[in-house]
Amino acid sequence: MPHTAKLIQGSTFKHVVSMSATGAFGLMCMFLVDLVDMLFLSMLGEKEAVAAVGFASSIMFFTISLSMAVSISATALVSKAVGEGNIELAKRRAVNVLAFGIFFSTAVVWMLWPNISNVLLYIGATGRTLDLATGYLQILIIGMPAVMIGMIGSGIMRALGDARRAMYATLIGGLVNAVLDPIFIFAFGLGVQGAAIASLIARFSMVAVSYYGVVYIHKMLGEFDLMDFFKDAMSISVIAIPAMLTNLSSPLANAIVMEHTSTFGDDAVAAVAIIGRIIPVVFGGLFALSGAVGPILGQNYGAGRFDRMHSTISSAVIYAFAYCVILCVGLYQAQDWLVSVFNATEGSAELIRFFATFVSFSFFFQSLLFIAIAVFNNLGKPLNSTLLNFGRATLGTWPLIIIFSLFMGAEGVLLGQAIGSVIFGCLGFYMARNYIAELEEKEAEAILPSHSHSYNEIL
Repeated sequence: MPHTAKLIQGSTFKHVVSMSATGAFGLMCMFLVDLVDMLFLSMLGEKEAVAAVGFASSIMFFTISLSMAVSISATALVSKAVGEGNIELAKRRAVNVLAFGIFFSTAVVWMLWPNISNVLLYIGATGRTLDLATGYLQILIIGMPAVMIGMIGSGIMRALGDARRAMYATLIGGLVNAVLDPIFIFAFGLGVQGAAIASLIARFSMVAVSYYGVVYIHKMLGEFDLMDFFKDAMSISVIAIPAMLTNLSSPLANAIVMEHTSTFGDDAVAAVAIIGRIIPVVFGGLFALSGAVGPILGQNYGAGRFDRMHSTISSAVIYAFAYCVILCVGLYQAQDWLVSVFNATEGSAELIRFFATFVSFSFFFQSLLFIAIAVFNNLGKPLNSTLLNFGRATLGTWPLIIIFSLFMGAEGVLLGQAIGSVIFGCLGFYMARNYIAELEEKEAEAILPSHSHSYNEIL
């Protein structure tokens, strides 16, 4: 298959929509499985089971965020090389990022597995909820290297502009999980552990699909060479490590929210756990925005097309606004149905309705932050993404949820987090626009002296 930089031509809005839609569909399938897990477990009539998966998800989001960070590194490095027309460099970077991800994820599993119960205890899980959450995570965490491989493979294919095949890995994984969930939970009577086993098998199915796309369809993996790996390790780390810190801030914010919510009882924890499953399914199109915008920016940066880079982020804002208006209205209309489907208690139902009515609209501003993160991760300033996301997770979360919960109870936790997203979304987008303008100015200054020199030589 020819490796052309297809994202440096054609409508930027069309690229944003197609890349986001396919990315969103894949992500939503993956998160939909978590939603189905919650739905099936709620049918057991045991609120501790639902709360346990809520606590466990905070930790799983941490491991998935690490995998996404290395995938960001793959997308940024490969897309820039493709934009420059250097396909051999793109292949070398692809195989070395994959090796980096395997080594790193294996080390994380080795360190985290023995300490799962202590981590869950720290974020507020107790009693039977703690036991169920521990058993769930001890099974699921083993699949982290598989998630890492699947996400890196998808990142490589997105870097090539092949959003459709990048979607297949998460799509197949989601389908496998959805089929196996009721079998392991109900037919085998394994409950929470059955949900974990089904998810583990699904994660390994992602590996086969992504490997097929990268190796057999695109032929994008060069031969692994240890010396080349050491050469690329620094370039990978410069993007991956700040991106990891950036992504870690989201589970940090979720852990802060879950820990503070636990002071309001299991009903509040169960509500936040249900909301946590609803959010990725409803707003998956926004979560995919950063991964969609990144390859477009990377290829055009490699080709020196700053006009298309400005157009790309403008197109992303238009897409995000239209998406939020449609989905937030739909979520508002569906709130009673969601309460019924999840068999929510009266206390949980109040929080779900509050989120659907007042809080959901803040996700447009969070999408501005996603766009800013894509700009900084793919254009050489990943540390800015880290600072912005950690600012949102700490200054934009902790003080606000404490203040608002004093006056509003558990609802104040949700509102405080939403206000933090509005503040940091606007700040991040302003910084990103200015940064692209700075890069363009530097490029113009670098070209101008060389042109003047050539003109003087002619004279």
